[in-house]
Amino acid sequence: MYTTDRTNQIASYTAKLLRDRFGKGPESIHVSANKQCVMLHLRNFIGPVEQFLLNQKEEQVFRYTRELMMQSLLPELEAYLEQEMDMKIDDLYYDWGLHDASGIIVGLFANHSRSSETYNGRDEVHNQIKRVTSIVQKKPERVYSWWVNPKTLIVVREGLLILLEKEMIQLGYDEVLRTTKRKLEKRYFEEEASISTAVGRKLSEIYVDWDFDRNKSVIVCIFKDP
Repeated sequence: MYTTDRTNQIASYTAKLLRDRFGKGPESIHVSANKQCVMLHLRNFIGPVEQFLLNQKEEQVFRYTRELMMQSLLPELEAYLEQEMDMKIDDLYYDWGLHDASGIIVGLFANHSRSSETYNGRDEVHNQIKRVTSIVQKKPERVYSWWVNPKTLIVVREGLLILLEKEMIQLGYDEVLRTTKRKLEKRYFEEEASISTAVGRKLSEIYVDWDFDRNKSVIVCIFKDP
C-alpha cells in the first residue's frame, strides 16, 4: 500500500512546503507508514535566523516562531495526505530536537486501532510510560503502541491532563503549557524511564506532542541500530 514511490512523494512535497515557509528545507526526510499512522523524520532542519536565535539563548522565541509556522503549514500537509495520498488523517503531531536540528511529524489515521501490537518488552514499556507520566501529571487512562519501522516505536497516551492544565488551556496558555511539558516530560523520559532496557535497544531520540482538545499525546521513540 505504501510504496517507496508514495513515501518519496510525501517527502518531496513536505520538503518544498518547509522551504516555502522557513526559507530552508531539511537535509533529509524519511517517511514511514503502516495501517496506524504516517511518520516523517526530518534531519538537519534549522535556518540561519533560527540558529541565530538559539546562539543568542532565545530558545523561547525560537519555539514560539516555529509553533506559528507549523500551525499554518500542517493544514496544507494534512490536505495533501488526504487528497493526493488517500490517507484519512485523524490528527497531526510534531516535535523538534534542538540539540541535533531533527524533528518528527506524525499523522494518526482516522481508523487507527487503540490496541497495541505484540512485541518484546511491550508491557514494561507501557508500565514505564505510565509511571513517568504519573510523576509529571497523572497516570494516563489508556496507553497503546506499535512499531512504525524497525527503529521507531510510537506510543499513544489518552486521558492524562490534570485540572490545572485544562484550566490553562481554557485561559489560552496552551502553547506555554506545550513548551513547558515538552522540556519536562522529555527530560523525565530520558532520565527516569527504562524504555531502552525494556526493548533491548539503545534509545537515540525521543519526541512528544499533545492534542489538548482530545486529551491525547503521542510519544515517538527512535532507537539506534542493533
